[in-house]
Amino acid sequence: MLRRLSVNDIVLIDRLDLEFDDGLAALTGETGAGKSILLDSLGLALGARSDASLIRPSAEQASVTAVFEMHGGGAVRDDLAESGIEVEDGDLLIRRLVTKDGRSRAFINDQPVTVGLLRKIGERLVEIHGQYERYGLMNPSSHQAVLDTFGVHDAPLAETRRTYQAWREAEQAAAKAGEAIAQARADRERLAQLAEELDELAPAAGEETSLAARRELLQQTEKMAAALAAVDSLLAGDNGASPSLHRALRELSSLEPVAADHIAPATAALERADVEIEEGLRALQAVLADIESDPQELERVEERLFALRALARRNGCTVDELPALHADVRSRLDQLANEGEHLTLLAQQAEERRRAFLGCAEKLSKKRAATAKRLQTAVAKELPPLHLGQAELRVQIERLPEPQWGPAGVDQVSFEARTNTGMAFGPIQKVASGGELSRFLLALKVIMAAAVQTPTLIFDEVDAGVSGATAAAIGERLARLSQERQVLAVTHSPQVAARAQLHLRVKKKAAAKTTVTEVDVLPAVARREEIARMLSGSEVTEEARAAADRLMARNTA
Repeated sequence: MLRRLSVNDIVLIDRLDLEFDDGLAALTGETGAGKSILLDSLGLALGARSDASLIRPSAEQASVTAVFEMHGGGAVRDDLAESGIEVEDGDLLIRRLVTKDGRSRAFINDQPVTVGLLRKIGERLVEIHGQYERYGLMNPSSHQAVLDTFGVHDAPLAETRRTYQAWREAEQAAAKAGEAIAQARADRERLAQLAEELDELAPAAGEETSLAARRELLQQTEKMAAALAAVDSLLAGDNGASPSLHRALRELSSLEPVAADHIAPATAALERADVEIEEGLRALQAVLADIESDPQELERVEERLFALRALARRNGCTVDELPALHADVRSRLDQLANEGEHLTLLAQQAEERRRAFLGCAEKLSKKRAATAKRLQTAVAKELPPLHLGQAELRVQIERLPEPQWGPAGVDQVSFEARTNTGMAFGPIQKVASGGELSRFLLALKVIMAAAVQTPTLIFDEVDAGVSGATAAAIGERLARLSQERQVLAVTHSPQVAARAQLHLRVKKKAAAKTTVTEVDVLPAVARREEIARMLSGSEVTEEARAAADRLMARNTA
């Protein structure tokens, strides 16, 4: 619920700090005093479009801060959590700054946010209803949501959305498979030729690296052979290490009869060296034998490497991607071979899911039809006291053509009305006047009070053009609604103002060659004077004061 509102340098408002309680708050004041500026300021904090013209001429920037009390608020918490803003129970602080160049910045709990997120959060926190709003009953697209909210259709709606999504996913899968097969058919000859080339080459993962390494080795055959021959000469030639080592061992063996114990370590080490040299020679000879065993291997390695690279280049991929391409081409050709069976299976799955969605949607339609009757009956009971005794609300539910089915089902819901007996029903937003629409809306809000999730409702002159018993009935319903939700009412009716627990008076005041808008929180005596003014006009009479006393006493009894 809205707890505090601070406005700085907005149009005629210099500085304003207001606090709000639960229940009904009335905002009164003479025409032109600035009540609309106050609502515009709150709207700015809730994400409305900003404009540099909102800034007071003497100021560099304007700001609005709204503080909401958060208890529960699951949807608000979820939206903020998606943007990385965690909210605990307590206060939610929303702030909007507007500079002279028309730019604005938005903050939630002092963290910068987009205006889009601010608007989304604002719509969950506050509903503002006025005679000329473009939303609510003026927007036919909202009528279905009103009906579903009244009927508490959450579970069937969720199931309808789930089955609709499953159906559309199955249709997309079938369509995608059909497109792939159609493309494959068009490319059948190319695919078959490519498959033949890939089958013949049979590319393997990592093959390019191993072939390139083998090619480099084979290209060095002559150089390696010369180097190996030199190494062999150094080790095994007449004056090489191996013959010299053998001679050394013979000399040492001649000393064994007299110095065996002394020369044993040296003899053992030289014998090991002799063995290592022999093993090294054999290993080098094996390398040489390997690279000289097949004179044609280099040619074959290069041919395969070049063939793989050429095929990869023609298909716009790397050599390492050829095995995956091979698998994909084979898969597409297999699909072509079994295209009828595969498409039939996907089409069957899509049709099964369509039937599941349709079953859920039709159950939802039946619930909506039953709810529509209850809604019409409930609204009919509320209209006579609101000076709409001859008016009727009719809920029309029409089945949409299949291309227009959606997550919310197969229905189009619209509210129709007639304001006088004998007249034809028509779209409520066209048949009803602004004041009549406001009263229709009030009737709906009253009967839906328990189901509405928005914690704060604002009604802007919902009582315009009525007085007496009708205004009293509007006040009574706003008071009843305020038992479920926080309600703020901009009003010219004393009958409505007398119902409020909090009374705010908006007035203009001349100050230092300028004009400012101020808001006073009225205590009991001042409230009596304001209600008396609303009853009598510019001159407050004793009779008006007495009538104000009666209204206030009646509404607090």
